[in-house]
Amino acid sequence: MTEYEVPTAQAGPNGIAAGPDGNLWFTETQANNIGKISPTTGAITLYSVPTIGAHPSGIVVGPDDNLWFTETYGSKIGEISPVTDKITEYNIPGKGGLPISIVAGTDGNLWFIDMNQNSVDKISPATGEIIEYPIPTQTANADDITAGFDGNLWFTESRPKCIGKISPKTGIITEYNVPGCFGITAGPDGNLWFTDGSNIGKISLATYAVTEYNVSVDNGPAGITAGPDGNLWFTESSGLINKIGKISPATGKITEYPVGN
Repeated sequence: MTEYEVPTAQAGPNGIAAGPDGNLWFTETQANNIGKISPTTGAITLYSVPTIGAHPSGIVVGPDDNLWFTETYGSKIGEISPVTDKITEYNIPGKGGLPISIVAGTDGNLWFIDMNQNSVDKISPATGEIIEYPIPTQTANADDITAGFDGNLWFTESRPKCIGKISPKTGIITEYNVPGCFGITAGPDGNLWFTDGSNIGKISLATYAVTEYNVSVDNGPAGITAGPDGNLWFTESSGLINKIGKISPATGKITEYPVGN
């Protein structure tokens, strides 16, 4: 494991995405920047978000090859071009949004979670229009969102302990009770994989059956993503655990790697 120090003190790096330009793009929540890092040289470049105190959080590559990110306290969705480095911002309508995570949908739009308005929203990269879809469960505390292989968008709800899905065609939301969940991603096996604070879970898109795999006690698995090696990789954020874990979708075997500092 190699670590690269972010130039800004107390920057609060949060979301990260692989850009179409070959760089990694990330958000600095506390420093109010969008950053990019070269995987070959480790050189970091920072771009200031125009809205002061925007608190950029989630970031993803859009269908237009720009990077799209949420401005949690700015109540906006931001877009940055990896070609021109220009940042464009789009206001979330209503009484003020609290956008968290964002993902590219199979319908050509960007979809994001709005915690303040308890909704799943979509934004058109062509027009910047934002449409809101209220989550049926009040105060669902939705957090993460991903695109499933079934064409739907799937998201986590931490308070009622649910996983929800929304059809990009109809906007209909369906919720499924699970033991509890935080991060979620589409796995290489065609299933959805999620973290629930103590375990790594899997939900079948064929049967909606849930299987859980226990992680070391109180390790607090949070973020999860599919790796290029065919495994699922996740963070362990609880206390002083300080590890990165991986799980094999074929066997359920979990391996943990300590982070340096």
